[in-house]
Amino acid sequence: MLKYLFKRLLHGLFSIIMVVVIVMILIYSLMNRQLIFASDPLYAKRLNNAKYTYRYSKWEEYGYLDYVTYADYLIDLTVKGELDEETRKSAVSFGRTADKDTDIVKEYVAEFTEYYESRGYTVERLDAVMINPKKVADGGQQQLYAYKDIPLINRLVKYFTRLITVDNVNNVKDDIEDRGLTFTLFDPLYGGKTFSPAIIGNGTTHKYLLYFDNQFPFIHQNLVTINLGTSYSVNMGVDVFKTMTSPQGSFVLSEITFPTGFTEMSADNLHTATYISGSMTGNKVNEDRFDTDYTNVDLFRSGFSKMGYSFVIGIISVVMSYLLGVPLGILMARKKGKLLDKLGTVYIIFIIAVPSLAYIFLFKAIGGSFGLPTTFNMDSASKLMYVLPIVSLALPSIANLMKWLRRYMIDQQNSDYVKFARSGGLTEGEIFTKHILKNAIIPIVHGIPASVLSALTGAIITERVYVVPGAGNLLTEAINKYDNGVIVGVTLFYAVLSVLSIILGDIFMAMVDPRISFTSKSR
Repeated sequence: MLKYLFKRLLHGLFSIIMVVVIVMILIYSLMNRQLIFASDPLYAKRLNNAKYTYRYSKWEEYGYLDYVTYADYLIDLTVKGELDEETRKSAVSFGRTADKDTDIVKEYVAEFTEYYESRGYTVERLDAVMINPKKVADGGQQQLYAYKDIPLINRLVKYFTRLITVDNVNNVKDDIEDRGLTFTLFDPLYGGKTFSPAIIGNGTTHKYLLYFDNQFPFIHQNLVTINLGTSYSVNMGVDVFKTMTSPQGSFVLSEITFPTGFTEMSADNLHTATYISGSMTGNKVNEDRFDTDYTNVDLFRSGFSKMGYSFVIGIISVVMSYLLGVPLGILMARKKGKLLDKLGTVYIIFIIAVPSLAYIFLFKAIGGSFGLPTTFNMDSASKLMYVLPIVSLALPSIANLMKWLRRYMIDQQNSDYVKFARSGGLTEGEIFTKHILKNAIIPIVHGIPASVLSALTGAIITERVYVVPGAGNLLTEAINKYDNGVIVGVTLFYAVLSVLSIILGDIFMAMVDPRISFTSKSR
C-alpha cells in the first residue's frame, strides 16, 4: 500500500508540474501580452517614451520578461563603486540623437549594449527626435533599455523554489539586536498572565511564528508560508493564497492593547504583525502603538475568507447530496417502474436536460418568491442566505447519485451472485443490503474525497448568480483581468486538490472493501 501511495504521489507531482507548464505556455507564449493594458487607464494616459517605459515595466511585473533601463544600469555601477555620482550624471545626458551624444555617454552606452546583448537581451534606444523633435528636456525624453523574455524553465524553477518559504531570524536585512526566537507559555498580547503558548521571532518576517487565539482552528502559524503567486489586478500586491484565505467583510472592533501599552478600539490583529523597515521613523501613530518595526498587521473582519465561504456552502451541499441522493437512488431501484421511480427519473432528466444556469435562476426566482435572500451579504446575521446557493449546488449531485445507484443496482439484480442469494432463501431486502448495496457503495465512497475537496474550489456559476464572495469565480475574474499570477496560482491549487482527491478515494475504497488491494504479490 505504501509503495502504491508513493508512486501515486510521484505521478501526481508530475501531473501538477505539467499542468503549471501548460498554463504558463498558454499565458506567456500564446496569449497576446498587449491585452493586459486593455482596461488600464494609466497606460492610455501615457504618451511617447513614457508609454514605452510603462509597457515594459508592466510586462516585467507580470512576469513576461526581464527589463533593465540604462539609468538603472548606471545606478547599479554607482552602488558598486565603479562609477562616481558626477560621472553618472554626465553619462545619462543623451544628445537628441545617438550621433550627438558626448564621448562619455557613447562609452557607457556601448558598455551597456555589449554587456546585455552578450547575455541574450535585446537593446533598444528611443531618441527624443523620434518622438517629438521640438521637445528635448535635458535628455528626459530619451530611453535606452534592454529586455529578454524569461525562459520557461527559469520561470518554472523560480516559481516552485518560492512556492514554500520558511521564516527565519535572518530574513530581515536591517541591523537588529538580539536576533532569535522566544518561546513563551504566556502570550504578552494577553497581558502575560493567560496561558497561551507562542513562539515570537526577532529578525524574522513575522513577529509571531506560532500562536493561539479564539478563531478557528485556534492554533495558527506563520513559520511556513505558501506563495502561489502575486496578484496584479484582482487583489493588487497580495499573494493568491492569502487572497483565498484572508477574512472578508466589515471591520470587527475590540479593545486592543498595543505593545507600548496604548489601548484603543481597533480591528488590528497584532498576531499577524510583519516587519517594515523604518516604519517607526517619524511615524507618530506607530511610535504611540508599537515598540519595534513589526507594524504591518492584518485586520479582524466579520466574514469568512473566499475559501471559507466556498467550503461552508460546498461541504453542506455535499452532505445534503449524499443524505438525499443515496436513499432515493436505492428506493428507485427497489421500486422500479413505480411512481417513485418515475418521479425520480423525471427529476434526473430535468437536471441533465436543462442548462445549470437556467435551473439556478429558476430556483433563485422561486426562492425569492418565498422570501429567501437571493444575494449574499457578508455582514448579514441571517443564515437563510446560504439556503439557495446550497440547494442549487446540491441539485446536480443528487441527480447524479440517484442515476448511478439506480442503474447499478438494477443491473446487478440479475447477476449470478444475486440469483444464488435468492436460492439460499434471502429476502429481497437482505439481498439489496448485504450484496448489491455493498458493491454499489464502493465507487460512491471513492467519490467522497473528490466531492469534499472540490468544495474548496467553489462553484463558479452558483457563486456568481448569488454573489457569493467565494473562490469559485476567482479564476474567471483573473482571466478577465489578465492577472497571470492568480491564474497560475489558482490552477496549481486546483491541481493539488485533484491529486489529493484521487489518492484519498483509493484509500477509502481499500478501507471499505478488503478485497481491493493496491499491492501485487508474486505467486
